[in-house]
Order: sequence, then C-alpha cells, then structure tokens
Amino acid sequence: MADLKERPIGATATLGKSGYPAIRSETGGELDIVTGASEAGFNPLDLLLASLAACMSMSARIAARELGLVRSFEGVEVGVRGEKASDEPSRFTSFTVTFVFQGALDLEQQQAIAHRAEAICTVSNSLAVSPQIVIGAA
Repeated sequence: MADLKERPIGATATLGKSGYPAIRSETGGELDIVTGASEAGFNPLDLLLASLAACMSMSARIAARELGLVRSFEGVEVGVRGEKASDEPSRFTSFTVTFVFQGALDLEQQQAIAHRAEAICTVSNSLAVSPQIVIGAA
C-alpha cells in the first residue's frame, strides 16, 4: 500500500513599505493581492469567498459520489457572495452559496448534494464555528 502524505497547509503574506502583499502557500503557490476597486485580481475578501466556493465545489463532487449520484453529476459551478456588516468590527455577516449543477439531477438530488457538500467542506465548517485565532510575533 502506498504511503499517503498529507498536503501541507498554510500561507505567508509578505508586505513592504509600499505596494500590496504577496502570498505564498506552503506548497509554493504564489498570488499577488490587489485592493483597488477597479484592479483585476483577488483581495483578501475575494480569497475568503473563493476558498469557500472552491471547497464547496470539490465537496459537491464528493457528495455526489457518496449519494450514488456520480453518473448523473457532470459538474458544478459554485458562486459565493458575502454580506458585509454595517457596523464594527469589519466582518461578513452572511454568505450566500449558489450551486448550478450540470447533468441529469433533479432538484431534490441537487439539494441533497449541496447540503452534503456543506457538511463535508472544511472551509464552511470552519466558518460556522468561528475558530480561535492565536496571534504571535517572532
């Protein structure tokens, strides 16, 4: 049996006196951040929403397999929007997740996959419980 290793997780942001942060994942992926309203790219809020969308899409495929619907599941597009709070502290107050399925799935099957995907997704589970953030300086 093959020895399966866990994927390293984590990210580092590097920021100088000016400009925007550069993000590097534990596996070497790189991404530049933008903050201007008209600049193409991701800002920190986009990354949070993108993480939820990506996790829910992958979890939907897993859910379709678990529910015995993999033959009818041809793909999914997951859109995520966040509602920002009007008061302090700055935060999202809610997320709206929309699934658009491809394949021969009826509405009941689509809803079953979507709800199972939410239960599987590490990002949605983490957001639901407000995880502890431990701050440190080196």
